[in-house]
Amino acid sequence: MTDGENTGGDGSDRRWDGAELDLDVYLARIGHDGDRSPTEANLRALHRAHVLGIPFENLEIVLGRPVPLGLPALQDKIVRRARGGYCFEHARLFAAALERLGFGVGGLTSRVGMGSGRVRPATHAVLRVETAQTADTGRVWICDVGFGGSPLEPVELADGARTSGSGWEFRLERTVTPLGATAKAREWVLHERRGAGEEWCELHTFTLNPQYAIDWEVGSHYVSTHPRSPFVRRPIVQRTGPDVRQALYGATWVTTARADGSRRVRELKPPEVPEVLRDVFGIGLDADDAEALTGIVERLPADSGPAAVPAG
Repeated sequence: MTDGENTGGDGSDRRWDGAELDLDVYLARIGHDGDRSPTEANLRALHRAHVLGIPFENLEIVLGRPVPLGLPALQDKIVRRARGGYCFEHARLFAAALERLGFGVGGLTSRVGMGSGRVRPATHAVLRVETAQTADTGRVWICDVGFGGSPLEPVELADGARTSGSGWEFRLERTVTPLGATAKAREWVLHERRGAGEEWCELHTFTLNPQYAIDWEVGSHYVSTHPRSPFVRRPIVQRTGPDVRQALYGATWVTTARADGSRRVRELKPPEVPEVLRDVFGIGLDADDAEALTGIVERLPADSGPAAVPAG
């Protein structure tokens, strides 16, 4: 083994291509015109702006196209064409932005459980982030910008850490599960609670094992192509607002899954779907894609509602 192999070469394959990002255009896309220093306060502002500014969507998958995770493709789709993406796309783009701004960024993958109690594949992308203050304070942050119903702000990587916004509350828990006489699974679980008095729901579980862009390529390929993946079956689109969440599952438009638990569901006619995507979710499709998506929605089975749909 050469010295280059031993050290991982120049380390570029462990980074996030921040130097290639058109930072001004990205910041304009999410509506952030403030400070650019790598501080805790700025991390919170950037996280909030990204979650509020860019929707979650799987429309490319449903339309039968690949989902490239290279930064040029993500800049073209999400930044310049004002589309959304799913977790791997969101996390990859946000990682590049944070790296460009001087934050310390590491990738992680998580298992989306949604309260099922089952062990599912690790196919959700999140970030471990250090700020300019980390060396002095030891504080590290988990950024989860691509979950669909994401926290508005990062959660500190600490047992019992919480963050809340407009009634949605998130809590991070450290767990240790025995796997044998000596082996243990040391994991972190992100929980959500909507409104006072509601039960906590387990969203996803992750370890601190580093993941790199190439690892996310593998996970994204599985999620975007496997026939059992929920993302290949029907459109799944979500948008988070300061006090409201909008979601579209096939032709089922779930309006205001609010922090107080209120919820309204409307069944759309297939030709209405492109219009709702444009007016509610901020996603504009060209005429050909709108027609193709309408046909896909028309052919969906009648039971393709919002139940048991994991974000990812």
